[in-house]
Amino acid sequence: MGPGKADLLEAIDRCGSISAAAKKMGMSYRRAWELVDVMNKCFKQPLVSSSPGGPHGGGAQLTEFGYLILQTYRNLVAKAVISTATEFDLITSNLNLPTPT
Repeated sequence: MGPGKADLLEAIDRCGSISAAAKKMGMSYRRAWELVDVMNKCFKQPLVSSSPGGPHGGGAQLTEFGYLILQTYRNLVAKAVISTATEFDLITSNLNLPTPT
């Protein structure tokens, strides 16, 4: 799990399909489907459930477990940002960046 996969899960949740989520993120459907497949296989339970398209359309949605993993990942990132703020500020305050003219 990383930022790109988390963003894809959120896009699937908003769009209701892997195809629409991929389009919104500017990636191919194949790449999005591969990422979903990897996530579903890497965890003990699937994060995304999907149904094939057809005359009545298909779709995809996060499973309850998918919501849990996504929220846990976002919480982890937020805690990491907070716990490293002092060090990050020290590094960024000492960058030698050109001043805009």
